[in-house]
Amino acid sequence: MILKRAKEILIHESEAIKEVAHQLDHTFSLAVDLILNGTGKVVTTGIGKSGLIAQKIASTFSSTGTPSFFLHPAEALHGDLGMVENEDILLAISNSGEAPEVVRIVSSLKRMGVKSIVITSKPASSLGQLGDILLKVDVAEACNFGFIPTSSTTATLALGDALAVTVLEKRGFTEKDFAMLHPGGALGKRLLLKVEDLMHVGDQLPMVGIDTPMKDTIYEISSKRLGVTCVCDKDGRMVGVITDGDLRRAIEKDGNLLSKTAKDIMTHNPKRIKKGALASEAIQKMEEYAITSLFVIEPEEPEVPVGIVHIHDLLKAGAH
Repeated sequence: MILKRAKEILIHESEAIKEVAHQLDHTFSLAVDLILNGTGKVVTTGIGKSGLIAQKIASTFSSTGTPSFFLHPAEALHGDLGMVENEDILLAISNSGEAPEVVRIVSSLKRMGVKSIVITSKPASSLGQLGDILLKVDVAEACNFGFIPTSSTTATLALGDALAVTVLEKRGFTEKDFAMLHPGGALGKRLLLKVEDLMHVGDQLPMVGIDTPMKDTIYEISSKRLGVTCVCDKDGRMVGVITDGDLRRAIEKDGNLLSKTAKDIMTHNPKRIKKGALASEAIQKMEEYAITSLFVIEPEEPEVPVGIVHIHDLLKAGAH
């Protein structure tokens, strides 16, 4: 019975969102154009549950390239209206359209010349009559009483998302733009972190010459603790790599490993990645070739290794 009722509520609220989609008309386009052409911020406001939805909408706008903040109605009526400038756009939410604090804010800012977008279920309400653009959200609540804010807040939240996403797409807002505003998030790391930020350089870079004896080659691999070393010619150009796996295969094939030099067992044409490449690109390349490290090269000198990046460093940094 409980599970059945929960499913009914979820279905009811999803249908409410569909209903709002059917209610949309040309005024939505007007709202998008107003925000796109605005030179100020989007200021959202609402009281109670509508205020919570307004806060989330402001957060979504701000994180997608449209500066925005939430203005609490009570604080606004006691001085915080000074935070709003003439070029800002007000987005006011009230299901009934009669929340006195919200109505007074819209009325006061209207006298200042601030344009407003109103979201309400009652176009003929005080708020509906004050707004420059009206977006209607008229849905039945999911509760048995029919008046507890449930479906209406869900639908309003979805409408706010529709506004923000449409605006960001019209602005040409990209994943990189989003990452710049979220440098600490997973997406920010994936889109901003580069291989040079994580690569091992200098004395940490495992490197041997083509004529290096295997005893010294094994020591280089072991001491640098990356399970690999690059092999370079006398001019410092990378001509091969030797991995732990190469060593095991060489021992299985020929027990006289220590009599050989690096060039005898190295793998030719080692995989590499350019300095400046994204760390996420390095992970993709490692997955493609089933390897755990990549030597990093300068784009202008593709044969000279300047560093090495290991899968463990990439995963630890959250670049995946």
